[in-house]
Amino acid sequence: MLSTLIGLTTTLLLLLNTLVLIGPLLLLALLKLVMPTRGSRALLSRSVMWVAETWAEGCKAIFALMTPTRWEISGAETLRRDSSYLIVSNHQSWVDIPALIQAFNRKTPYFKFFLKKELIWVPFLGLAFWALDYPFMKRYSKEFLARRPDLKGQDLAITRAACEKFRDLPVTIVNYLEGTRFTPAKQAAQQSPYRHLLRPKSGGIAFVLAALGEQIDALLDVTVVYDDEPAPGFWALLSGQVARVRVDILIRDLDPALWQGDYENDPVFRQYMHDWVAHLWRDKDARIHALLEK
Repeated sequence: MLSTLIGLTTTLLLLLNTLVLIGPLLLLALLKLVMPTRGSRALLSRSVMWVAETWAEGCKAIFALMTPTRWEISGAETLRRDSSYLIVSNHQSWVDIPALIQAFNRKTPYFKFFLKKELIWVPFLGLAFWALDYPFMKRYSKEFLARRPDLKGQDLAITRAACEKFRDLPVTIVNYLEGTRFTPAKQAAQQSPYRHLLRPKSGGIAFVLAALGEQIDALLDVTVVYDDEPAPGFWALLSGQVARVRVDILIRDLDPALWQGDYENDPVFRQYMHDWVAHLWRDKDARIHALLEK
């Protein structure tokens, strides 16, 4: 009964925090939409980011007030808000998103995800995503390109064009290499060679690096660990049933060779990317195992 009351109160406070700030964010988004110059749009982008970061700080304050969760974050001491980062993280639960907010809000540029281009047409949300400079991507399937070979390479060109705005502002991009949330059932179905992870996909990160590699200052190798297995759901967090969340951050340099090849058409470069991702994932699996034993 008490956990239900905590969960409902936390949900209400988060909703109130969102309703208070969504209006200013959408107003700034509309202003940005009609501004004629790149400089004025960049200024409004900073204002939109400030609203989003204020919303995130409000969420952090609500969780601190309403729940007993301890957020143990290591490796964030040298992060900079004027640098651009690519975050690669394991993915187990919707709680991973509040974990990222706890670890990175107002320590790095406000983080972003690549979104499907169709989401820009969602009422209100599409405008908010656009104002927040979320890059919209369009990827064609192999089957579609077989029918329309003239469009080969256009998905990357569209994404690079969407990322042009990051020449004016630093950015933090989040990429989940597993492509879905980890569960033991998915792990078994994949016959994953990792103890705590699904098989990673190298195509997505190759696509991101091809579009943004030269603008990224470092890779943030993020590992999120929960004491409970399976990982707690979002309601467990809202209702105060998550005791501890650990976020371990390793800052890694990126080799320019990672974005200087052609992933789709060069099998040698594709294997190079596979091997790099596999090494990253073996190391992450070992880190998760070590953290769980502490």
